[in-house]
Amino acid sequence: MVTNRSAHRRSGAALHAALADPTRESIVRVLLEGERSVGEIAERLPISRPAVSKHLRLLESAGLVQFRAQGTRNLYAVQPDALAQLRDELDQMWERALRRYALVANNTRPRKR
Repeated sequence: MVTNRSAHRRSGAALHAALADPTRESIVRVLLEGERSVGEIAERLPISRPAVSKHLRLLESAGLVQFRAQGTRNLYAVQPDALAQLRDELDQMWERALRRYALVANNTRPRKR
């Protein structure tokens, strides 16, 4: 059974803030390869298991990761919907920026020399 204790609608700001930390970004990158336990994540990063657990709790509360119990350990995975939401927000930001750029570029007259 997959569990995500933060079943509410994710805040875009919370997603971005959670990924702003380089360690949490590294954890998400490890999880993009597939499910991992805390120990497996800690083996791949230069931080302790307790530190990984702390970061995973924050990522889970932001809605970026989910876990499922397997015996005595939890396996963590990326929450695909959260990544899709981030992608959509980034796409919208770029579309607005490119529209503004095109507006400026199309309304700028070449300077006479």
